[in-house]
Amino acid sequence: SLPQPDPGSGARSRAGFSWTMLLLLCAIQELGSWAMHTAVEGPGLGQPGDPALLAGGRVKRGWVWNQFFVVEEYTGTEPLYVGKIHSDSDEGDGSIKYTISGEGAGTIFLIDEITGDIHATERLDREQKTFYTLRAQARDRQTDQLLEPESEFIIKVQDINDSEPRFLEGPYIGSVAELSPIGTSVMQVMASDADDPTYGSSARVVYSVLEGEQHFTVDSKTGVIRTAVADLDRETQDRYEVVIRATDMAGQLGGLSGSTTVTIVVTDVNDNPPRFPQKMYQFSIVETAPVGTAIGRVKAEDSDVGENTDMTYQVKDEEGVEMFKVTTDSNTQEAVITVQKPLDYESKKVHTVVVEALNKFVDPRFVDLGTFRDQTIVRVSVLDVDEPPEFRPPSNLMEVQEDAHVGSVVGVVTALDPDTANHPVRYAIDRSTDAERIFDIDAKTGAIVTGKVLDRETAGWHNITVLAMEADNHSQVSRASLRIRILDVNDNPPELATPYEAAVCEDAKPGQLIQTISVVDRDEPQSGHRFYFTLAPEANNHHFSLLDIQDNTAAVHTQRVGFNRQEQDVFLLPILVVDSGPPALSSTGTLTIRVCGCDSTGAIQSCNSTAYVVSATLSPGALIALLVCVLILVVLVLLILTLKRHHKSHLTSEDDEDMRDNVIKYNDEGGGEQDTEAYDMSALRSLYDFSEIKGGDGGGAPGEGGPGRNPASELHALPQWVQSPDLDFSVFRDYICRKVEQADEDLSVPPYDSFQTYAFEGSDSPVPSLSSINTWSSGSEQDFSYLGGWGPRFRQLAALYAGRRGEEDSEES
Repeated sequence: SLPQPDPGSGARSRAGFSWTMLLLLCAIQELGSWAMHTAVEGPGLGQPGDPALLAGGRVKRGWVWNQFFVVEEYTGTEPLYVGKIHSDSDEGDGSIKYTISGEGAGTIFLIDEITGDIHATERLDREQKTFYTLRAQARDRQTDQLLEPESEFIIKVQDINDSEPRFLEGPYIGSVAELSPIGTSVMQVMASDADDPTYGSSARVVYSVLEGEQHFTVDSKTGVIRTAVADLDRETQDRYEVVIRATDMAGQLGGLSGSTTVTIVVTDVNDNPPRFPQKMYQFSIVETAPVGTAIGRVKAEDSDVGENTDMTYQVKDEEGVEMFKVTTDSNTQEAVITVQKPLDYESKKVHTVVVEALNKFVDPRFVDLGTFRDQTIVRVSVLDVDEPPEFRPPSNLMEVQEDAHVGSVVGVVTALDPDTANHPVRYAIDRSTDAERIFDIDAKTGAIVTGKVLDRETAGWHNITVLAMEADNHSQVSRASLRIRILDVNDNPPELATPYEAAVCEDAKPGQLIQTISVVDRDEPQSGHRFYFTLAPEANNHHFSLLDIQDNTAAVHTQRVGFNRQEQDVFLLPILVVDSGPPALSSTGTLTIRVCGCDSTGAIQSCNSTAYVVSATLSPGALIALLVCVLILVVLVLLILTLKRHHKSHLTSEDDEDMRDNVIKYNDEGGGEQDTEAYDMSALRSLYDFSEIKGGDGGGAPGEGGPGRNPASELHALPQWVQSPDLDFSVFRDYICRKVEQADEDLSVPPYDSFQTYAFEGSDSPVPSLSSINTWSSGSEQDFSYLGGWGPRFRQLAALYAGRRGEEDSEES
């Protein structure tokens, strides 16, 4: 076989050579290789068709392959000759047939069956496929028998510079801080070339700057972009568009190139101080603005961005620091000026404040550029408003003696109009704080005087509110709280702390302590209390002695041996107590001393006073139990009386035949006609026998009182109340008074405060009974039979009048 041209040993094809020269070189090299191979092996090494040679294997005969090469991107009209395959058994008589198989066989690559020449029929691209693998066969044309073992060979596509460099990672965006020094690395770009990097310089790329070279440079080999100047200023230009070019063939003439645009952003550094747009600002605010009110806002401008613009503000002058406060709005970076102390137009109309702005974050690299702060002047004009009067001085405490006369001056309050007009002021007391009108105030002078008699023991302090208003504008009013302390005078005498009761044994010895007493005094002298004790002159006592202990207490001791309950069981010892004044006041209290029987140990056994024994012997728990029992008993009695009264009223309402002569008097607007409760007079009637007084105007025959007397005649005679001179009606009055008292104390009846009088017509009354039952006349012609049709309640009344009518007729007959 003929070896193919070796790209490592033969002459390399160069860009610019013609295809004709390339083909000639390949042909010459192929011919030289074939001649050399023939000379070495010689023709006498056997025939190709000898079976013994094929079976035993030949050592020096057969295929000998080198790589085949085909140039890419061939644009000729004729098929491109690739190479030739040949068997050393071929004698040139056409008896051997050459065939190929594998990648592209029969389509891209064609072979001449007789000569073994291989041609490429299509345009090849190394960037798509770099080599093709095929298999070669040599057969006998007659028998189609293999003359050589099938062998594999490679056709390699030889590269030419047909691909330009490409920037595959774009778009490129980089950044660099402003004022960075020369040579500061910004970023790196990289281009790729699809050509073969192992063959020639087709894939050797170099970089250069097409646009922006006055500010940036690029490393030709690595593609690293760096700054070319040191004065990049973000505030002047914050973005640059730099065009980078990549050229293959190491930048030689004829090389292909590609380019990309790199965006370089200049980042900010704090190289600019804050600056106020104005050197003076003016604001105004009313003098009544409360503390914390915002006056206005100012802002310093900063050419930087981000946190480099963060700043703080402060007041530089002393007056401004006292009156105003400056804070920073974190969102807008504005200085907010607020009131820190109440303003007063009358004191100062204009305030001048120096406000300073400074960066919060300062870069030490740029300190030499200058101070990173600025100042401005803020003028604040105070506006006048009509203000209410002001109390001067603001003292709120006054004192007055409790024995001061009505109209005495307690003190004077003063208020002035703070406005320039200085209007007159009028005073008043807020009566909601002095409803009892204990104090008054002079409307013009502000003098506070007493309006009533004072008593420190009732109220030691008074808190009132004084009003001050402009005389011509009462809406402008101020309030001041005033505390008035009532000073004590000695106007209450001392008194014994409690009604003391003591006990002494019958066998008591002289000098025995019976009772220690103390006193109370409603006064409170500033120097404190000091009391003096002595027995009252009227005591005329020889049984007991009183010792002043000098600590505002005194001790009572026995002065004789033994006492006798039979002779005197109670001693009343008057004690005189005097305070220290001034003026000194005194009072006399009585100590009750009971004589009691005692055992050998001195414990009291019994005294003549039951109350004392009970109080001395019963425990608090027993006393409480006893009181509870008494209360329960009282409740039960009241309940029984209430139920009894309710039962009587119920029976009275249901008894149609019970007729009473009751006089009910209503002197109030209480229960009205509904309140017709009456007392049962039957109990009163039962106390006397009225049969002895049934004569007179209502008289009847003596026989009418017998057993056979009809009810009509008996009821007819009952209302004849004729006063007997020997009857005593005090029992009636007592009974009625008890009933009235019981009704007043009964909590179950309505609280109508009604007054009811239950009585007869009284003694010595010349007027006869007014009862309609007893009203009859011999000359009456009226017929009362129609009453029977009014219902069962009037039938009895009709019967009564009908019976009387019959008696009259019989008497006339």
